[in-house]
Amino acid sequence: MSFELMAPIMFAGLVVFLLLGYPVAFSLAFTGLLFAGIGIWHGSLELALLQALPERVLGIMSNSTLLAIPFFTFMGLILERSGMAEDLLDTIGQVFGSIRGGLAYAVIFVGALLAATTGVVAASVLAMGLISLPVMMRYGYSNRLSAGVIAASGTLAQIIPPSLVLIVLADQMGASVGDFYQGALIPGLGLAACYAGWVLIMSIVKPEAAPGCPPEARTLFGGALALRVLTSMIPPLVLIFLVLGTIFLGVATPTEGGAMGATGAIVMALAKRKLSLSLLKQAIESTAEMTSFVMFILVGSTVFSLVFRGVDGDLWVEHLLGTLPGGAIGFLIVVNVMIFILAFFLDYFEIAFIMVPLLTPVAQKLGIDLVWFGVLLAVNMQTSFLHPPFGFALFYLRSVAPKSVKTMDIYWGAIPFVAIQVLMVAAIIAFPRIVTGNVEHAPNAIKGSGADELRRQLEGSRSAPGVPGTKGEAPEPADSGSEIERLLKQQ
Repeated sequence: MSFELMAPIMFAGLVVFLLLGYPVAFSLAFTGLLFAGIGIWHGSLELALLQALPERVLGIMSNSTLLAIPFFTFMGLILERSGMAEDLLDTIGQVFGSIRGGLAYAVIFVGALLAATTGVVAASVLAMGLISLPVMMRYGYSNRLSAGVIAASGTLAQIIPPSLVLIVLADQMGASVGDFYQGALIPGLGLAACYAGWVLIMSIVKPEAAPGCPPEARTLFGGALALRVLTSMIPPLVLIFLVLGTIFLGVATPTEGGAMGATGAIVMALAKRKLSLSLLKQAIESTAEMTSFVMFILVGSTVFSLVFRGVDGDLWVEHLLGTLPGGAIGFLIVVNVMIFILAFFLDYFEIAFIMVPLLTPVAQKLGIDLVWFGVLLAVNMQTSFLHPPFGFALFYLRSVAPKSVKTMDIYWGAIPFVAIQVLMVAAIIAFPRIVTGNVEHAPNAIKGSGADELRRQLEGSRSAPGVPGTKGEAPEPADSGSEIERLLKQQ
């Protein structure tokens, strides 16, 4: 086997193992060790390469950033099981239910609020599917619209902080979790607004699909309704500020914010008298399962990436993607199409651990801001939850939906929201300030390649003997310097 072919064959071998249905963590580790053995036998790799593995695994275990994953997972599970979602849906449904499409607006609003407090897609989709879907069906909502709104609103937990996938992406890219959270806030809220816009369009074009609730469905009015809104809304809003506010203000790290959030969730459950030993046990067990799942994949991806780099796989990927026509824009288009297709088959954790380490060096070389690039990928990977027929949010909803809601209704209901997410990806590429405008140190999304080339051209002309394009007379440094700054700002 030629050494030059080992990298593409190794990547193809990983794809084969994944398509055969083997667990991702073991597929990554086995592929890495298999090709390490082949490379050592072939003489193209040194046995000393594998001596770096123990240190890398220990580095993963001692990574304090990853501690935020169990904290936020535990917080979300406690809140979901303490009845917060049920109280919120009932209260917001009372407020918006009388207007056309009101229950759908309530689901989107509560989905965004749950995303900012739980960060767990499964918890959001299951809670809203169990609580709101029967109510929407009872009042004549279209099965497709109801299913689509619930599934899409649940996926907001992936992009609205404190999202678990943003923690993983920040760790894989070597960037700040706090910057990722700030950068993802506006796109996440923008998606929620776009979902509401689609409901508005449906309520106008097809009013029978999203009717208003009859007067008898409203049981709270006036002061009683206002008191209910305050008691249901204030605790989660306080928790959101406790977690995200302290992170954005720089008072706490994401790990410390997660710890405060987990503590706050326990306090809220105690206040509602919903905290029991069995609930606590279930939350701890589920948190341990999720954390173990992530850590095993991370260890497997470390084995794979170490050997992949040993066979110059990073150079192969860089040459493959870095020489695409169109420069950075061509790279972004190809990568997003590739991620969109992979999302049909792979979970977002799997995409983050397999693809992101390969794409990050190329993005850095092209001068793409990593926070902006990571948020862009996160919005794209969010479609993995809604892709028919393999979207996990669709599976979650199918497991709790009544038999009268057909599987095809869930699939067709999700398609408009997948289109909205694709449009958001295009908007982030076209208007980078959607992300970077919220991150202080990243004023430009693509700031390296074009700016560097422009700087070389201008400074080369400045050092030449004469005015650019002529000979004999030196230009004034102040004017040339200001011209460089002016043109760089346009990049």
